[in-house]
This record gives sequence, structure tokens and C-alpha cells, in this order.
Amino acid sequence: MKEDFNLLAPLLLAIVGLLAGAILKSILKRTGFPYTVGLFVFGLLIGLLNRFHYFDFMPRVENAVATVADTNPDFILYVFLPILIFDAAYEMNMHIFKKTLANSTLLAVPGLVVCMLLTAALMIGISLFAPEYTSWTWPLALMFGALISATDPVAVVALLHELGTSKRFSTLVDGESLLNDGTGIVCFMLFFGAYTLSGASTASPVVQFLEVVIGGILLGFCLARLTIWFITRINSEEMIQNSVIILSAYVTFILSQYYMGISGVIALVAFGLTISYTGRPRLKPQVNVFMEKFWGLLTHIANTLVFIMVGVVIAVKVDLNWSDLIILLLVYVGLNLIRFAMIMLFYPVMKRLGYGLSKRESVILTWGGLRGALGMTLALMVSYTPGIPEDIRRQVLFLTAGIVTLTLSINATTMRWLLRRLGLIQVSSARVLIDSKIQGYLHDSAEKYMEKLSAKAALHDANWNKVKKYLPPSLSLSPSGPLPTMEFLSEIRLRILDREKAVCHQLYDEGVVSKTTFLHLMNSLDEMYDHDGQYTLDFRPSIFNYCNRTSVLPRIQKKLHLGDSISFYFRERIVNVYDLARGFIILQNEDLNLLNELNASELLTPDQKKRLDILRTEINHNIDRMNHVTLQLEQNYPKAYRHALTVKSIRMMLTYERRTIRKLQDDGVISEKDAERFIEKVDERTDQGNSFRYSMPGTLLRGILHAISPKKR
Repeated sequence: MKEDFNLLAPLLLAIVGLLAGAILKSILKRTGFPYTVGLFVFGLLIGLLNRFHYFDFMPRVENAVATVADTNPDFILYVFLPILIFDAAYEMNMHIFKKTLANSTLLAVPGLVVCMLLTAALMIGISLFAPEYTSWTWPLALMFGALISATDPVAVVALLHELGTSKRFSTLVDGESLLNDGTGIVCFMLFFGAYTLSGASTASPVVQFLEVVIGGILLGFCLARLTIWFITRINSEEMIQNSVIILSAYVTFILSQYYMGISGVIALVAFGLTISYTGRPRLKPQVNVFMEKFWGLLTHIANTLVFIMVGVVIAVKVDLNWSDLIILLLVYVGLNLIRFAMIMLFYPVMKRLGYGLSKRESVILTWGGLRGALGMTLALMVSYTPGIPEDIRRQVLFLTAGIVTLTLSINATTMRWLLRRLGLIQVSSARVLIDSKIQGYLHDSAEKYMEKLSAKAALHDANWNKVKKYLPPSLSLSPSGPLPTMEFLSEIRLRILDREKAVCHQLYDEGVVSKTTFLHLMNSLDEMYDHDGQYTLDFRPSIFNYCNRTSVLPRIQKKLHLGDSISFYFRERIVNVYDLARGFIILQNEDLNLLNELNASELLTPDQKKRLDILRTEINHNIDRMNHVTLQLEQNYPKAYRHALTVKSIRMMLTYERRTIRKLQDDGVISEKDAERFIEKVDERTDQGNSFRYSMPGTLLRGILHAISPKKR
């Protein structure tokens, strides 16, 4: 019976942990205290209660906590880490990540190496005056420096998202964590390998580092492309497609980390980014929706259990004395200073790369260098390795656990205060004004509706004083005085871009635009977001440059005397240009509708409504330019233009049929299984429609053959 319960101990941990997580999340939501820090404190409390025998009267609970404390580090590494790494990579905004990649790489590779070397020097310095640490050597110090230098900013990134800080900065913090997890493990294994049974590698550390990193990138990319190829051809329900992606994520990590000896984290980052950027547009919309929800749930479960487990392990495993505590505080201060020195070393370069880096953001980057589950996992691996001296094992586990505890309890909990102090979460006066007007509008609208309800005879006896308490808050304080024109226009432009983004997803889901058009439109919006609404709405170089590249074709027509036949050879390109033009015009018309809604509302003053004419001019300029593009297509390439209309009509007709089937299912006319059967038939015709296109190499070959062959009259 006791053995059976030992098998159930992990299940008990999961049940109690998730229940505690649900309670903590609901409690901490109102306090602003980081959720992951709350979980860590809960784990510490459970571990301490067990350590001081408060669970003696419940032997099964005591046994379960002890089982958690003795968790094999490989369990955390191979079960939880792939979930957290893949989800972070999958949710990454690829456009922002590419622009922050240079800075993230600086922090994660040379930055981590600098921190590792300085931390090792710190530990060697401590060993000179602390008798308990005289056993430390440079290889051991470098091993510790590698495992403690990798950051785990889960709590900080969650707080940055919650407070609405810059998406660019939070992506930089998240990107550094993703990359330096891989770098940290690689550097750690270079020194840890000397104490394992396999022995140290004879290869150069630099060569070995490049092999595991480049190998991880290539493996992750190749497996992602193979996964995308497979799931787009099985054409099955979203449950099966998502199962394949989950399986592939674990296969990528296990194959790279365990069997091939390359970086599993780097491989999984490459896998997740490729799935997100290349695969997401090719998957069915319902698959993407399911993916986001499912991986969000998995990440919540993994974070909840990992932070509780880390707390329990620290409370049960770590021994504390006063001399160790003094060394711990010294190391904690030293690590923060080392991270600050590293960031200042690269700051002159980082402020010029990508989005740049401000001095205030560099302070947050320093203070946000939390340590978490990865460092504890590596420290547990050290503590279970007999080849390492026992005192070193104990000290590595103690120092790592202490640094994790201090960074989570001090750095994470003071981050909100520091962000406010540095002014990194200030909202523009234009946004405050508009939000306050919206809040006032909601209050007035709800109040009028309540008056209508109170006039109904059926509701006459309701306690309307109590109902009144549930009205939205009244108009809050808004900025006094006129808003600067540029600030006001920038805020409205950002809201217009938000509308375009939502409509763009809707057009793609409804089949109005193709995948190629969807990607072009979304890339253009990302570029506009980069400028925070300061650029005019008609600054769309990526879209118009793509469309204007077809202007060279008429000259080729005249020079080679091809006539309109060239439109047949390049019709796929012309179809894409037409589709992009029509989709862009639809977005611009939606922008005009939004301006009309703002003009008709009571949210803006008469003076502010007049300023909307500037934006209306920018939008109309876009429409005029794109109408000229479509007119040129119709005049210069009538055959390809007609083909574009045909392809668009086929796509919209098939999409309408899908919507009709879903509506019949929602109305209960057909069952879900019948609906899926009908959808599969539509997908088959969609595949046939996709074959109604030509690849460019084949098109060029046909063009050459047609040009050199005699014309038939």
C-alpha cells in the first residue's frame, strides 16, 4: 500500500499545487504581488513545515513532500522546461524579436560569458578569505558562474505585460532569457562534463560551443519544417495537429539534449520560432486558437508546479548557518553589480542596435536578472554528482537556492515600484484623455439603460440603490488643457492600426485575402507600430514597393514583343499584387469608418474632431495610390487580372461555404461530426484550387519556350 502511495505522490503534488495556484492567483490578482513569487513562497512554507516535522501526524503528506524534495533534476529539465521554452518562443512577436535579436544575443552570449568569468573570479576571491570555500578551483567556479548567470525573468515579463510597458523591451528581456538559457546550459556542460562519468571533452571549448549552438539551430529549424509539412498534409482535426506539434516539441528537445549532445534549448527556440512564423499562417484558424489556449494552459501548469517544487527543494535540502548567510549576501550583491557592469559594457553598442536601449531600461534589465528553475535544476545536478567534492556540492546548492530566493523575494517584488519610479509605465496624456472619455461614455450609457430598466413594471420592486452600485465608475480625472496635435494624432493612429490588425485577421479567416497578403499586411503594421504612431498612415513602403515591382513588366513586354502573354507567365505574382491591393483598400475603408465613428461620438471635442481630417487625408492618399495600382494591373495585364478575380472568387466562395456549415452546426441542424465531414470536402476542393497556380521556375520556363516558338494565328 505504501509503494502504491509513492507512485501517487507526484499526482498529489500536482493536485495540491494547482489548487493552491488557483487560490493564490485569485488572491494576488488584487495585490499586485507577482504570482510566481507567491508560488515560490508557498513552496518554501510547505517545505519548512515538513522540515520541522509539522506533518508528522500526516505521514502520507510528509512522504509526498519528501518525494518532491528528492525530485530528479532531469524530471524538471525534460518535462517542464520544453513547455516553458516552446511557449515563450511560439508567442514571440517575430518582427520585434528580429529587431531585438542583436541586443538579446549580446546579452545572452558574450554577456553571459562575461558574467560567468566575473562570477568565477568573485568565488575565487571569496575562497581566499573564507575558510569553508578553500576547495573552490577555477573549473568549479566557472561551472557555478555558468549555472547562476542564466536569467529566468518569468515574473518580470509577466509584470511588464500586466503594466502595459513597451512590448519591445519585454521582448528583449524574454529573448535574452530564451537565448541565455541555452548558452548557460552549454557553458555549464563544458565544465560539468569533467566531473561526470563521460569525462571531459577533448574538443576546444569554443568549437564545442559553436557545434552545440549551430547544431541546435539547424535541428530545430529542420524538425519544425518537417512538422509543418506533415500537419498541413494530414488535413485532420485540430486535436491531432496539435498533438503532432506537442510531440515534435518534446522530440526536438530530447533528441538534441539527450541523444545528440547539442543545445536542446536553442533547438527548441528555433523550433518554436519557425512554427510560429512559418507554420501559423498555414494552419487552420481553429488550430491556432486551440494552440494558444492549450499552450497557455500547459505553461500555467508548468510554472505553477515548477516554482512550488523549487520552493520545497530549497526549504528541505538547504542548510543554513551565519557564515554561509554572509557569503550569500556578498554573492547576491556581487551578482547584481556584475550584471550591471556587463550591461554597461555593452550599452554603447546596444543603444544603437535594433530599437536601442535607454539608460532607464538598462536599470530594469539589471534589476530584472532573476534566477529561477533552470539554475536550481543545474544546481541539483551538481548536488547529485559524486565526482564533485561534497562541500562544493552543498555550497553550490545553497548559494543557488539563496540567489533564487533573494532575486524572487527582493528584485521581483520591487520591480513594480522601480518601473513607476523610472517612469517606464507612464501613459501619454492623449491616451489618458481618450480612456477617460470612454469610461465616462460607458457610465452615462449604463445609467440611461438602468433608468429604462427601472421604468419596467416587471422590475419595479428591484432594489435600485443596490443595482446602482454596479454601474461603471464615473468619469475619472483627465488631462486639463489642449493636447498637442502630434501627441493626439499619434494616439489615434495607434488605435487605427489596432483596428487594421483586427480586420486583417478577420479577412484572412474569412478567405478574403490569401496567406501571402496576410503576411504582407501584418509586416506593414508591425513596421508602423515601431514608430509609435508618429509616422503618417500613408508611410507604407513595404506594401507599395512590393506592388510597384510589377511596373518593370510592361517594359519587358515591349522589349521582347510579348504582348499580354507576359501576364500569363507572371500571373501568380500579379494575383498576389491584386490581392494585396484589394485587401489594403478594405483596411483603409475600415479606417475611414473608424474616423467617422469617432467624429459622430461624444468622445472628442470639436477641435479634436477637426484634427481627424489630417488622418482622413493620409488614408485617402493610400486608397488613391492603391486604386492606381489596380487600374494599372487591369490595363497592362487583363488576362492575369481576370485570373486574379477568378482565384479570389473561388477562395471567397469556399470560405462562405465553410461559414455556412459552421452556422448550420451552431443552429443544431447538423452535428459536429457531420460538419467536419462537410468541411473536409471543402478542404479537398481548396487543395484543388491551390493547384490552380504555377510556381515561378515553371512559369519562367514556359515563358522562354513561348517566346522562342513561332506564333500561331
